[in-house]
Amino acid sequence: MRFAHPWALLLAPLAWAVAAAAWRFGRSAALGYPAAERTRSLPPPPRARLARAVPLALPAAALTLAAAALARPQSVKALPSDDAHGVDIVLAVDSSLSMSANDLAPSRLGAAKAIAKDFIKGRVSDRIGLVTFGGAPLLMCPPTTDYDALRERLDDLAPGLTKSDGTAIGDGLIAAARRLKDATAKSKVIVLLTDGRSNTGAVDPITAAKAVAAFGIKVYAIGTAGRGPATMTVDDPRQGRVTVQIDDDLDDELLARIASMTGGKSYRAQTSGELAKVFAEIDRLEKSDIKRPPVVAVADLHPPLLVLALALLLAESALSATALLRWP
Repeated sequence: MRFAHPWALLLAPLAWAVAAAAWRFGRSAALGYPAAERTRSLPPPPRARLARAVPLALPAAALTLAAAALARPQSVKALPSDDAHGVDIVLAVDSSLSMSANDLAPSRLGAAKAIAKDFIKGRVSDRIGLVTFGGAPLLMCPPTTDYDALRERLDDLAPGLTKSDGTAIGDGLIAAARRLKDATAKSKVIVLLTDGRSNTGAVDPITAAKAVAAFGIKVYAIGTAGRGPATMTVDDPRQGRVTVQIDDDLDDELLARIASMTGGKSYRAQTSGELAKVFAEIDRLEKSDIKRPPVVAVADLHPPLLVLALALLLAESALSATALLRWP
């Protein structure tokens, strides 16, 4: 047991000091009657002693209990820690404009978001973060076990979110690696989703892959695009929203090389079903034992003390008005 506010216990001796002073220096009431001189030297009967002591002792005891309650006694129980499976993961999701192509339903980015949410539902103790990149990287959510917040950030992903044209795969990898390099899990993973080839950015993808590998991070690279041309809707300043055709520009060779350099795997998902299978395989491949911190259960014990203090005050009031009633 512990006290959250132990200083409050100092109030208890003060209550008894006041009661002792009242007992010693307080006036003993008496009612004159004939032949009082003969009985004045006799000791007071027990009832008289109680009638004087109880109104002092019971409030002092009640204040002592109140002081103990104010100190907030708590029972503390440390629950043993146990092992759990966990991986530190960062999803690095391409949000360039081409991710709005509809060769994956409802779109490349829409399919990636939906499958990623299902993937998150299957995790229990993993820390998962989210980075997006177009022509520049953007941290959406640091690694966390607050999966509801993470899913909300996934909902915020939209083509062109970074307001920077192009596909900077190298910068996206480095941004994700920054969130994992100091992680404590045995397994650290970047799940890279992109539909194109790297054509901008400050860091070359191969250089980024070397840095990622040096931190002991695996990359599972997923190409989210069908083979052949695809269509997407864009806003034309003259014609409004129009549908245009884009070519298949996914760099499978680069993704395979990045995955190989980091000890991961590369995939090409041409449908939403294939993308779901890729995430399911990653889920099976990446399991790591981590030690959960011990859980401490704390329970407040002060309510019964307050109830007992109130009961003593009520008892003192009742006794002083009945069995221990004193006349002046």
